[in-house]
Amino acid sequence: MNGIAKGYERIAAEFLARRGKAGSTGGVGTSHVRAWTQTLSPRAEVLDLGCGSGFPITKVLIDAGLRVSAVDASPTLVAAFRHNFPDIPVACETVEESTFFGRTFEATLAWGLWFLLPVAVQQELPRRLATILRPSGRLLMTAPAQPLTWLDGMTGEQSHSLGAETYRQLLKEAGFLVVREYEDEGENHYYDAVKES
Repeated sequence: MNGIAKGYERIAAEFLARRGKAGSTGGVGTSHVRAWTQTLSPRAEVLDLGCGSGFPITKVLIDAGLRVSAVDASPTLVAAFRHNFPDIPVACETVEESTFFGRTFEATLAWGLWFLLPVAVQQELPRRLATILRPSGRLLMTAPAQPLTWLDGMTGEQSHSLGAETYRQLLKEAGFLVVREYEDEGENHYYDAVKES
């Protein structure tokens, strides 16, 4: 378990009370993720990285009729996810160690996760995701547009944004085309990318 995973495990109860409360379907990011689901084929298979308890973001994917699988490194958050969504496959793994269920997917979502990962993992992750996404597969990720380092507000662990220029280049090198970038009401910067055939 990496530092940020340990950090989220340490504050899991607080996180569940603030962001991951069962039944919550609104909040920052939900309207943008909901709009993204409309770009996917009906019943698309989607991998949710850093799913937490499943609320509110995974719930948006499920409500859209997508077939979701999920990964999170916090045992407490994964237990909450299993309680909330007993029929949705979830693995308690870090993204750098995950087998991603040994499958391929039509889309992958990494909301509020990328910048929490060690720099080396951020640099390698686009290539790993390219291997599990089908041709024309979609990736939606969030990370600040500016390169910066800061302490995560909840865990106190260091977070690193490599910046939009670097993320675009890493995605391009892995075979992705960034088709759209935008920000939401919480100032989360989105990268909507397609795996080129």
